[in-house]
Amino acid sequence: MRSVIAAIAAVVLCAHTAAAQNFPNRSITLVVAAAAGGTTDVLARIVARRMSEDLGQSVVVENVTGGGATVGTRRVVRADADGYTLIFGNMGSLAANFWLFPNLGFDPRQDLAPVGLVAIVPMVLSVSKKSGIRDMAGLIAALKAKPGALNFGHAGPGTTTHLAAITFLYVTGTQAHDIPYRGSGPAINDLVAGTIDAVIDQTVTMIPMHTGGSVTAIATSSAGRLAQIPDVPTFAEAGVPAFDLTVWNAIAAPAATPQPVLDRLEASLKTALADADLRHRFAELAADVPRPDQIGAGPLRRLIASDIERFGPIIQAVGVKLE
Repeated sequence: MRSVIAAIAAVVLCAHTAAAQNFPNRSITLVVAAAAGGTTDVLARIVARRMSEDLGQSVVVENVTGGGATVGTRRVVRADADGYTLIFGNMGSLAANFWLFPNLGFDPRQDLAPVGLVAIVPMVLSVSKKSGIRDMAGLIAALKAKPGALNFGHAGPGTTTHLAAITFLYVTGTQAHDIPYRGSGPAINDLVAGTIDAVIDQTVTMIPMHTGGSVTAIATSSAGRLAQIPDVPTFAEAGVPAFDLTVWNAIAAPAATPQPVLDRLEASLKTALADADLRHRFAELAADVPRPDQIGAGPLRRLIASDIERFGPIIQAVGVKLE
């Protein structure tokens, strides 16, 4: 019996090794747990195209929405660990959701295998033209004058825009009326219409709205002022240095994915991020390409773990629990 078991194990090992060596021999699905057209989706499609060119197989973006990115992420966690189903996630879906969703059903540190960091994107706090607010001092004064009265919109429970709103209100000691949407698009549309007063979203979506005059951006979480919107101060310049939230985006695979497959994916990601056209596209969106020492699986594993620890006290203090 021991001999039979050993023989079976050897056959299985050989099969996995052969599959890893031939990887990839068909298209790869890159799950984006967010709606099409948002920041996560835009960045995923840019990097997927470059990785497709390097891997010689299509990397197809599939939007799987719902549950504050938990539906799409859970699908990848439960997928076959063969490298053909990946998640394009961020600090929300891969870190903060650990605390936001008590019934999450998985631990990103154990149930996903990091491939690498893709982009680091500043956030922009914008207010409606109809709000009468023109700067950070005005916003904080309004929040403190009528706690819970101003409408703070976000892309839905558990999203990075929701996390940003929670963090901003926490560090400023203020309260607002929470208005969740099904994606950034609807939230920003209502911000333009004046239905809500404020939204914090990534530069990819917010810069065009500010430069087009549809909303007023009053602060960015970048280290210095952004070349695309030099008239907008940083949060530190605006008097809220404690808000230093930038959104990291990354790719991960199911936990048991063979190491040779993970190595091939990591190498492809590094090749994609070195591409001049990709770097130009990212720069236009004010998205930073990670430094070489930040891109690989090891740095991403440490980043996920550190951000889970970072957001725990904030989310627990605010008392937000989602189903």
